[in-house]
Amino acid sequence: MAHLLNIASTTKTFKVAVVGVGLVGGEFIKQLLAFPQPSPFRLVSLSSSKSTIFAPDGLHVSVSSWKDALASSREKPDLQFLLRELASLVKPGQEVVLVDNTSSNDVAALYPQFLKLGVNIITPNKKAFSSELSLYENILAASLESGAKFLNEATVGAGLPIISTLKDLIATGDTVTKIEGVFSGTMSYIFNEFSTGKEGGLSFSSVVSIARDKGYTEPHPADDLNGADVARKLTILSRFIPPLSSALPAGYQSVSTKSLIPSELEGIDSGDEFIKRLPEFDAQFDQLRAEASKEGKVLRYAGVIDVATGTIKADLEKYPVTHPFATALGGSDNIIMFHTERYGARPLVVLGAGAGAAVTAMGVMSDLFKLV
Repeated sequence: MAHLLNIASTTKTFKVAVVGVGLVGGEFIKQLLAFPQPSPFRLVSLSSSKSTIFAPDGLHVSVSSWKDALASSREKPDLQFLLRELASLVKPGQEVVLVDNTSSNDVAALYPQFLKLGVNIITPNKKAFSSELSLYENILAASLESGAKFLNEATVGAGLPIISTLKDLIATGDTVTKIEGVFSGTMSYIFNEFSTGKEGGLSFSSVVSIARDKGYTEPHPADDLNGADVARKLTILSRFIPPLSSALPAGYQSVSTKSLIPSELEGIDSGDEFIKRLPEFDAQFDQLRAEASKEGKVLRYAGVIDVATGTIKADLEKYPVTHPFATALGGSDNIIMFHTERYGARPLVVLGAGAGAAVTAMGVMSDLFKLV
């Protein structure tokens, strides 16, 4: 409540430009426009992949009208135009914020330029922080030079306080020794359903198919089963840990990652075709599950950052049926354990919904509040 009062009483204004108005972007715009008055936030621009609207003094749109306003615009999105216009709005007492709700490499590549010109960046887009180290270092340098901030809580765990927890641990002098977790909502759902510690159960292909029908996977499930999403999240976290900050020169591609895509299905471009062929490999997954259940264990697709050994990996692991990864997860939950010097005997655990537009947009919105 106190923080909301601080926001309401601030004398600063925040000019907010939103790029990406899909599920997460749409939900963020709804949360922003529903913020209680008097609000320090002024929405000055909206951009989809097809059109854009811009008004330096603030758009006159509401929760119910912004979609029509954007759809009726004949202006095409232009990132260079946006860069110039937003930079011109930066002045004392007036912060400018780019909220990137896309998963675009093109937008991510421009972060250093936006930051250098004093534009803050808030985003759930993992690309800039999990790609090659040089881009990340350029982002850090540009932020340091201008004082503009980049905040990316929603890149890991949607609305869960994972990055902020890690930052707080490190800033207060704790030493992180290990982070392990189930970082993918999709993989969480698949293995919560497939591997329960009991013998038998649904086939792997049918669980993946159900997950796809429920909207838990990408249209092409291989985009989840390749483990790249988990590798990206591990990259983002590892770069906040001082001994590992430059451990991954090629970003997520430097992470040791176990793909669950059968090699024979690697080149299939169609999600429908992939789902049709996946049952051919059920026996392999059944065997893995049977071996785990014989040991009193479950299968979980986990990410591990071991600071002492420098190991950063995304892999299919076995955990005892009494382990929190077996007992605490439901649906598409994420769970992350922080092992540190202070939290030595019992790790600090963050658990909850790790996917979904509303909670991801909440993570983005909470980052916006941190600027106030």
